[in-house]
Amino acid sequence: MRRTRLALPAALAGLLLFTACGTEHQGPAGGGGATATAGCGGGAEPSGPQDASVSPTAPVSPTASASPAEDGVTITGTGMTGGLDASTGRGVGPRPCAAYSLTSRETEPFTYTVTFEFLSEAGQALTGVEDTVPAVAPGATVRRTVTAGDLPPDSAGNARVKVMKVRSVPTAEAPSEGGACPSTGVRVYADEGDAAMGLRVVGLHLENCGTGTYRLQGYPRVELRDEDHERVEGVAVLRGGDAIAGGTGAEGPARELALKPGERAYAGLVWRNTVAGGAAVNAPYARVWAKPGAAPVTVIPELDLGTTGKLGVGPWKKEERG
Repeated sequence: MRRTRLALPAALAGLLLFTACGTEHQGPAGGGGATATAGCGGGAEPSGPQDASVSPTAPVSPTASASPAEDGVTITGTGMTGGLDASTGRGVGPRPCAAYSLTSRETEPFTYTVTFEFLSEAGQALTGVEDTVPAVAPGATVRRTVTAGDLPPDSAGNARVKVMKVRSVPTAEAPSEGGACPSTGVRVYADEGDAAMGLRVVGLHLENCGTGTYRLQGYPRVELRDEDHERVEGVAVLRGGDAIAGGTGAEGPARELALKPGERAYAGLVWRNTVAGGAAVNAPYARVWAKPGAAPVTVIPELDLGTTGKLGVGPWKKEERG
């Protein structure tokens, strides 16, 4: 099944100048730690299939227009908003916000992660915001609002916004780090990773959130996918992180693990992004099977493999809580 490419080239992403907008009450914002109460509108209610155009409930400022629709994502309005800080409960001053619409072009529910960047008038990056939109139905349009975090005092009123990238995974395979325990009885997700001098290390984490013992032995199975969710060919997936580099924590023998409820395990993904002629390979997604017969989970480790053609996968190890 062919899936729509959702990565947005930076040159094509929408840029809008912030000015004051009308007042619109809404649900929690998708970033920045504040609950927006006025300024951008946008809502968070899905609608039926339609063009990703300006929402009648998300007013656009007089000097701004909707960004070009790119792969189903459109910035529909900008403004300034205030509210309560989610961590402190205190009021916050005006912050830039942006309303956007996302239209799914898939044939099954997908969960999206949209990354925005707020910029100064001169184009300097000020802050980034990620918004996760769960379980968007096929053909549905969802309208959301994101709010910037703290910005320099002289830039807040003149910030701009652009969409940096959009990632998506089938909702049935979405990673889970918290919340309700999946029907499989385990949570599987990837961390943000670590990078140094071209060496990349991302951890896969598994938590037994069920009621019985969950057994693991050996290595997770990992299948690389590109921006179109197509399988990436020509990359050797090797057992053991030491096949790429030592000292990453992703080496050692594979052992049988018996995880009791609440216990966790981890395995490392290790690669280098060296480029030495030829076409570089970028695989944003990795489809992971914790063990034979397990349900797959699609994580987003952003594998920039360069021209190395190799990915090391470490064995499952029990994660000891401190």
